Amino acid sequence: MTNDPRPANAFAPPIPIKKSGAFVAIKIVAGIIATLVALLLGLIVLLLIGVETGPIALLIGLVSATLPVPLYLVLVLWIDRYEAEPAWMLATAFFWGALIAVFIAFLLNTISGVAVTMATNSVRAGHTFGAVISAPIVEETSKALILFIFFFWKRDEFDGVIDGIVYAAMAGLGFAMTENIQYYGRAVMEGGGGGLTLVFILRGALAPFSHPMFTSLTGIGLGLARQTRSTAIKWIAPPFGLMAAISMHSIWNGSGVIFGGGAFILTYILIMIPAFFIMLVVIILALRREGQIVREYLTPDFQGGLLTQNEYNQLVSVWGRMGSSFNAFSRGGFGQWRASRQLNQLASELAFHRSRVARGITSADAREREMAYRQALEDLLKRLRAS
Repeated sequence: MTNDPRPANAFAPPIPIKKSGAFVAIKIVAGIIATLVALLLGLIVLLLIGVETGPIALLIGLVSATLPVPLYLVLVLWIDRYEAEPAWMLATAFFWGALIAVFIAFLLNTISGVAVTMATNSVRAGHTFGAVISAPIVEETSKALILFIFFFWKRDEFDGVIDGIVYAAMAGLGFAMTENIQYYGRAVMEGGGGGLTLVFILRGALAPFSHPMFTSLTGIGLGLARQTRSTAIKWIAPPFGLMAAISMHSIWNGSGVIFGGGAFILTYILIMIPAFFIMLVVIILALRREGQIVREYLTPDFQGGLLTQNEYNQLVSVWGRMGSSFNAFSRGGFGQWRASRQLNQLASELAFHRSRVARGITSADAREREMAYRQALEDLLKRLRAS
């Protein structure tokens, strides 16, 4: 086995994007300001929850809400098998949901609930309106904002349904985590350990993917708009996806608030579980489409001799990629496994770049990007073959 002295990130494609120093500085400052604002809003939400529950219940709720999150994140990220999204965008989606969307929802839901209570002189009416009307609209819209931002301003990283689901699930998981801090804190304050156990089973075990699944409907709509050539679908799919997310959220909340526990369980069995399996089918079909893109747009590299038959077969299927990564780890440990993963990512980046160009989603440096991806892919293949 040969040892390559170059660092692992030396195989990242050297995309020639020319930015001025002032532009880079502005981006850094804007990023720092946005991060500080998001943290401030998150701290305000935690402070308000702490005022309601007390510090001990807040701490217990915080620990209970965050403990299972790493497992859920791993499950969501596993979906993105072909072209892994940038870590900073995944983190942005998660913390948008956990900090900014939660603050927006907390503020607007509180205001609307109080307004309806005062208008009707009924606390129950305000609570029902907040849960069934306000929460679905406000929460799904606030979570969806980051998806629309990515859709319009990061076109090279939002290619289709899988990307929409992954970004949406990250935002939904972040939102659910912060929301669960409040629910678990209330449960501890009102019912102690027994109350916390019951709420944890309901929210953390039976329905941990409710928020990610609702928001994923918006992500699917945006993904369909991105991958289609139909102008009608481009315009219809995003708002339809958002409305579907709002409607499903409203049905879920309303089943318990209006009709009670029996209807809530029935809704879970008849709607939520089937919806979850339908979502799995959508993911499988979307992964198949991504595999077809990789297969089609890497064919020139196979026919031109850059890729061998075995390398091509491994790159164009999920199981082939998993097998090649496992074999690389068994041969050369973590370093070889990482290089194999980089090969998978580079090949996908090249294929999806070509797909975007074919669909008319181009940039001024499209040709330079392809050449950079090709060169980086060739360098990495030489390294792997020599090991």
